[in-house]
Amino acid sequence: MAEHRGSEETGVHTITRRGILAASATVLASVNLPRRGLTQGTMPIALSAERRTLDIEGRAATVYGLAGPNGQGLILDPGQRFRVDLTNRLDVPTIIHWHGQTPPNAQDGVPDIPMPMLSAGETRSYDFEPLPGTHWMHSHVPSQEMQLLAAPLIVRAPDDLEDGRQEVVLFLHDFSFRTPEEVLAEITGRHGGGHSAGHGAGPGTNPGTSSGMSGMNHGMGGMSGMVMDLNDHDWDAYLANDRTLADPDVIGVERGGRIRLRVINAAAATVFWIDTGAAVARLVSVDGHRVEARAGTRFGIAMGQRIDLEIDLPVESGAWPILALREGGPERTGLILATPGAEIRRIDSLGQTAAPAFDLDLSQEASLVSGDPLSERPVGRRHMVMLGGSMQPYVWTIDGATWGDHRPIMARSGERVELMFHNMSMMGHPMHLHGHVFQVVGIGGRRIMGARRDTVYVPPMSTITVAFDAGEAARWMLHCHSMPHLATGMMTELSVTASV
Repeated sequence: MAEHRGSEETGVHTITRRGILAASATVLASVNLPRRGLTQGTMPIALSAERRTLDIEGRAATVYGLAGPNGQGLILDPGQRFRVDLTNRLDVPTIIHWHGQTPPNAQDGVPDIPMPMLSAGETRSYDFEPLPGTHWMHSHVPSQEMQLLAAPLIVRAPDDLEDGRQEVVLFLHDFSFRTPEEVLAEITGRHGGGHSAGHGAGPGTNPGTSSGMSGMNHGMGGMSGMVMDLNDHDWDAYLANDRTLADPDVIGVERGGRIRLRVINAAAATVFWIDTGAAVARLVSVDGHRVEARAGTRFGIAMGQRIDLEIDLPVESGAWPILALREGGPERTGLILATPGAEIRRIDSLGQTAAPAFDLDLSQEASLVSGDPLSERPVGRRHMVMLGGSMQPYVWTIDGATWGDHRPIMARSGERVELMFHNMSMMGHPMHLHGHVFQVVGIGGRRIMGARRDTVYVPPMSTITVAFDAGEAARWMLHCHSMPHLATGMMTELSVTASV
């Protein structure tokens, strides 16, 4: 077996039937992506929000999912429209957001902005031109996303069918056997309660309920003597393609194979480091948009973000673990790339050391250069967006307000807008803007030609500036993609008015 830095080999791991029969798994991400996606045509694709059962560490777990024709998630070929009939087969209302896409506002998937949630049994149609790249789809009800109501959404570009690379998806989650309502109550209760009117928190959610729990914070000193909080919660399991390292997803590869690894961080509240170990990778895309290739073996990814890695495997037989390391802790998950007949050794779900904090100095973000930058044009409007909050009381704000008391950020359709995110809190915030693709153009006081994104991670006590051209005149959500932060109100809106 090819050694993996930090792996603990505790004996030979027998590949289970689930590992061998990857094509029968319930997650689209757990199989090699087929060379062709869904058949193009006039008929819409059927997608269903439904319940499913997973085996997590030997325990049955009932979760949600998004089932397409080939399992969890969707793959579209170059030029194929996003033409989908979504059916809610759950017993609760739901609505799905197409994260990374820029559909018409009515199809964006936010409760009551402008469309209501789908009632049980209801079907709703969607039809728009999708953006190519690695994207995903998820409920915009935080408690439902915490129950794994999410799946990959892969839209291929022409080059994806021509470069001969084997495509693999790594879909990451954090998971609790307790209900999201219990988890949110424990998080906010331990930290002194907080704003309990979170947008879309779901029926029965009461973030202000107190419940005792130990081991929730992983603080790190520094930052002028203040304490930085890396994690809100210690989860029961960390999943890669719906599995833990006790029974990982094993992907069959060829000796000397060329891999395009599409990584999606669908976790509710966990930042990961992707560690490719002995398999040197090149970061070639973030949030579905090309960047100049950057070589390495460890790359960070915050909630809601995606990265594409190109990997050229050695010519010999072997197995290469691709691990996702939890920021600030020893926990890890991942999958294994293995040639036929390779020995697969067990990897413990706890590493020997805790992974470091992610990108506090923004060195990773600063190293990214867009392969398709915005055109040069005058900036018509600039906004400072203040990110605030604290663990005690547990309240997270944008411009000093929670959702419902927020002040919209104004723009006109077509004008160039710059937002400077200024994080004055001691937690990092992955900020996601609906309906737009922006470019990172400033870190601190320094101007850069950074990556194009839809979700940017703003570390504690940092500033990041992004630029975009305002789109359709409508209300577009802007929020932190940490589900506990979103559920307790860390959301505002970009209110775009028609140009005169």
